[in-house]
Amino acid sequence: MEKPRIEEVIVVEGRYDKNTLSQVVDAAIIELGGFAVFNDKQKLSLLRRLAKERGIILFTDPDGAGFLIRNRLKGEIAQGRVLQAYAPDIYGREKRKRTGGKEGKLGVEGMRPEVLLDALRRAGASFRGEKSESRGEPITKADLMEKGLVGDGSAEKRRALIKALELPEHLSANALLEVLNLLFTRKDFLEREL
Repeated sequence: MEKPRIEEVIVVEGRYDKNTLSQVVDAAIIELGGFAVFNDKQKLSLLRRLAKERGIILFTDPDGAGFLIRNRLKGEIAQGRVLQAYAPDIYGREKRKRTGGKEGKLGVEGMRPEVLLDALRRAGASFRGEKSESRGEPITKADLMEKGLVGDGSAEKRRALIKALELPEHLSANALLEVLNLLFTRKDFLEREL
């Protein structure tokens, strides 16, 4: 079976994530080496260039460390196309490890192929040979406020929505807005019961 080809460069935390993804998709995949990337000026420069020229997809683990890396990189790469692929919170341990991670969640390397492909599709990855559809008018912060997902007392409602959509628990309100725009049209979101 031929692997789907992705146009953007996928950026992952480490070599095991890269190995797992390379078995699922045909794409350029760059490993960050975890937090070491922030001391690697050449790699950061390369990521900036790739974001401008091809677009990149940040695909970090759904734990606190993964979100810290993701958020720091978003600040480091101010221009270009940066998509966000989110792995869901699935609890367990990778086969190669004796114990699970600190938060008990599987990382990118422990995800099933269909979960990885779904996360890449949700991120808006460009699959060669597939047409991307126009999303229309985006969901706004005002829409989130209208639904009670931002503002005073919104945290519990936001957590419930994140859980219902099987998204990582560490999503900020801004990250949730990005994901919602990938998952729904504005019309579908506004009509959705929360």
